[in-house]
Amino acid sequence: MILSCQKITKSFGGKDVLKDINFLINEGEKAAVIGINGAGKTTLFNIITGKTEPDSGKVVFQKDTSWSYLSQVIDVRSRRTIYEEMLDAKKDIIEMENQIRSLEKAISRQKGEELTSSMEAYARLTDRFEKSNGYAWKSEIVGVLKGLGFSEEEFNTPIFTLSGGQKTRVALSRILLVRPELILLDEPTNHLDMDAIRWLEGFLSNYRGAVLIISHDRYFLDKVVSKVIEIEQGVSNVFTGNYTQYAEKKKAQRDARLKLYLNQQQEIAHQEEVIARLKSYNREKSIKRAESREKMLQKMDRVEKPLLYDQKMKIRLEPEVISGNDVLTIEGLTKSFGEKHLFSNLDMEIKRGEVVGIIGANGTGKTTLLKIINRHLRGDKGRIAYGAKVSIGYYDQEQHVLHDEKTIFEEISDAYPKLTNTRIRNVLAAFLFTGDDVFQLIGTLSGGEKGRVSLAKLMLSNANFLILDEPTNHLDISSREILEEAINAYEGTVLYVSHDRYFINQTATRILDLSPAGIANYRGNYNYYLAQKEAGIIQTDSDDLTAGSSGEGEKEVSSSKEDWLKSREEAARIRKRENDLKKTEAEISRLEEEIEALQEEINLPENGTDAEKLTDLAGQMEEKEKVLLDLYEIWEDLQTEE
Repeated sequence: MILSCQKITKSFGGKDVLKDINFLINEGEKAAVIGINGAGKTTLFNIITGKTEPDSGKVVFQKDTSWSYLSQVIDVRSRRTIYEEMLDAKKDIIEMENQIRSLEKAISRQKGEELTSSMEAYARLTDRFEKSNGYAWKSEIVGVLKGLGFSEEEFNTPIFTLSGGQKTRVALSRILLVRPELILLDEPTNHLDMDAIRWLEGFLSNYRGAVLIISHDRYFLDKVVSKVIEIEQGVSNVFTGNYTQYAEKKKAQRDARLKLYLNQQQEIAHQEEVIARLKSYNREKSIKRAESREKMLQKMDRVEKPLLYDQKMKIRLEPEVISGNDVLTIEGLTKSFGEKHLFSNLDMEIKRGEVVGIIGANGTGKTTLLKIINRHLRGDKGRIAYGAKVSIGYYDQEQHVLHDEKTIFEEISDAYPKLTNTRIRNVLAAFLFTGDDVFQLIGTLSGGEKGRVSLAKLMLSNANFLILDEPTNHLDISSREILEEAINAYEGTVLYVSHDRYFINQTATRILDLSPAGIANYRGNYNYYLAQKEAGIIQTDSDDLTAGSSGEGEKEVSSSKEDWLKSREEAARIRKRENDLKKTEAEISRLEEEIEALQEEINLPENGTDAEKLTDLAGQMEEKEKVLLDLYEIWEDLQTEE
C-alpha cells in the first residue's frame, strides 16, 4: 500500500460533496478516479495533496513516499527556459554526476588510505548513479520533451512566455522526469495531441511507480489503468479493470439491481391485487387471509429502487429537411498565416449520412479548416461548394457563437425568436438549466456549462450538416456517451474535429488525417484507422489503396474492412438494444409514478364518497397496470437478448 483514503467526507456550503470515500493504491498500480462533473474528483485530489482539509476521515501515505501532482490549473511565471526547468528536475542526478567527476579527478592524485577511501566512495556513488538511470539523463529530458510535443527549437523558450496549455505540458514533463513513487494527474491529456497522448500512454503503462488519474479520456484510461474508482453521489465504488471493463461491470450491476427491484414490484403488485380481491368478498375468513398477507407485505425487506435516471442531458438531433447526396466538395484549398503554412491543395468530398472525423497533430490547421468550411475564415485559394438543401449547424470549441453579455435564456430566445418561453425553458431543462439558472450570464459560466448551451442551440437548429470543433471538451463521460448516442441516431451528416479517440471510435464512419503533407482518408472508425496506418496503408476517396499495397495486401484490407463493417453492424444492433432498454426503463419509471399518483388520489378523503370518480380512477389505474406488465415483459426480453 502506497496511499490509503479512509472514510473521507467533505461539504461546501451545507452541500455534501464527498460522503464516504474509501480506497487503496498499491505500489506500481495505475488507477482512475471517475464521476460526473461536480462529483468531487478534484476536491478529492486537493484533500490527498493537503490543499484542502477533509471534514472527517484521513489520508495515509506509506512512510517517506514521494509524490507529484499535476492539477488542471498551472500558473508558472518562471524566467527559466523549458530546458532549464527540466535540468532543475534532474538536479540530484546532475549533482551526483558532478561529485563523480570530482572524485575521478581526486583519485588520479591520491595514494594509500586516501585513495582506498575515495575508491569506495566512488563505487557507492557510481552504483547509485547507475541505478538512478544517471547515464541517460540528457536523453531522458529530450525524449520526454519531444514525446509531449516540444520541438528542439522550443527548448530554450522562456516558460513565462508560453500558453496555458504549453505550461501544463512543461509541468507534466517535469513530473515525469522527477519519477516520484506516486503521480497524481488531473486531466493530463488536455492540451496534448494524439501523438503526445499515445506517447504518454506508453510512458505511464511502463512506469514503475503508482499513478492516480482523473480523466474523461476513455481510450486513454483503457490503455493505462487497471483499477477504476467511481464517485457516485459522494460515495466511492472500486472496480478492477480498465474503463471498458468497469462500464460492463457497472451495467451488469445496475441491471441485476433493477431486475431484482422489478421482480419484487411485480410480486408486491400481485399480492396487493390478491389482498384487494380477498377483502372484496367481505367474509371473515377472506378478510383474515387478506390481513395475513398485508402483514407479510409489511415485513418484506423492500429492494430500494436503483438510481437509473440520473440528471443527464437529453440531446435529440433532427434535421428539418434532408440534404442532397453531395453535401460538401472542396478542391485545391490552401491556407497560410504569414510564414506559417498550414495546408495546400486539399481535396475532399463528404456525402449525406457520413460521420467524418478530422484528426492530426496540433498546429496542422484542423480548426482553421472547419472555420473556412463554415465561412468564418477565407481560404487563400481553392473552391468550397455545398450540396442542395444543406443547412449547417456549428459547434465552436472556443464558444465564439455565444455572447457573454446575454443570459442563457436570452441566448436561446434571441437565436430562435419564434420559440415560446415554455419551449425555451423545456429545452434548457433538458440541458440541466432549471429555475433561475436560465438567467445566469453566459460570461459567468464554466467551460462545461457553455458547452451545454452551445449543444442546446445546436439541437434547436434542425440542421442537416453538423460541423463540430472538439464537441466533447468540458463534457464528463456520461454526457459524452449521450452525445455519441445522439450522433449515431442522427439522420444528417456530421464533420468534426476531436482528440477524443473513444468518441471517434464510437461515431466515425470515415477519418481524415490532416498533416503538412496533405490529407489521408480512412473509411472506418479509429481502430480501423490505426490498423491501416500501422500497416502503411492509405485510402483515397475511391477506396483505391495508395501506400505500397500489393495484391495480397489488398485482400488483407478487404478482409479487414469486412470485419470492421460486421463489427459496425453489430455495434449498431447493440446500441439500438441499449437505446430500446433505456426507453423502456424510462417508460416503466413514468408509469410507476402515474400509478402512484392515481393511488394517492384514490386515497384522498374527499374522493371516498365519490363512487363515480373512484370508478374512473380505478379504471385508469387498471389500464396503466396492464401496460406496465407488458413493459416488464419487454424489459425482460431486452435483458436476455443476445
